[in-house]
Amino acid sequence: MDLRNEPNIEIITHPLVQHKISILRDKNTTTSEFRRLVEEIAMLEGYVALSDLPLEDVEVETPIEKCMTPKIAGRKLAIVPILRAGLGMVNGVLALVPSAKVGHIGMYRDEETHEPHEYYCKLPDPIEERTIVVTDPMLATGGSAIDAIQRIKEYGGKKIKFMCIVAAPEGLERLHRAFPDVQIYVGSLDRCLNKDAYICPGLGDAGDRIFGTR
Repeated sequence: MDLRNEPNIEIITHPLVQHKISILRDKNTTTSEFRRLVEEIAMLEGYVALSDLPLEDVEVETPIEKCMTPKIAGRKLAIVPILRAGLGMVNGVLALVPSAKVGHIGMYRDEETHEPHEYYCKLPDPIEERTIVVTDPMLATGGSAIDAIQRIKEYGGKKIKFMCIVAAPEGLERLHRAFPDVQIYVGSLDRCLNKDAYICPGLGDAGDRIFGTR
């Protein structure tokens, strides 16, 4: 499968995104710089991902006169990070849409089976009326993303977008096959997963690098 030509998958080739990802990959990038870059990349990806938000004309009075001008229509955006690394992308999207609501889905990966397990879920209400952006810097096996999106759908979520910074082809294909209706935005499509299910070349453990843990 040529993932780059699949509908609802967009690999973001903007030079600023690619440049910032290259700095993220460097093992010598500090925690504070890593955290800042994740936010900046999320903002740039969000600009692309939110280009189809619906608009409606509303009346506004300028210092000169009244006019009809477009604003985002309907319920505002919902951002749902997959804990914990997904939190690092939230402020980048909020910088674009400060009125967005934020939910959380907590997942952890079994170190032996590499399968995800949910431990927390709290979503904005009513979730079914919102455009939902799920964030996670890394899409490796795709398990956490699939489980998180499945939970959102069970709660009534319909229009769902997924944003990540780096993805393995295996995880991207698995997620797309599971939910072909979900729009997926990827900063870099990396080479593969290694035997421990880490993305190669990747950027290490995004959660540890964002929060300065080991």
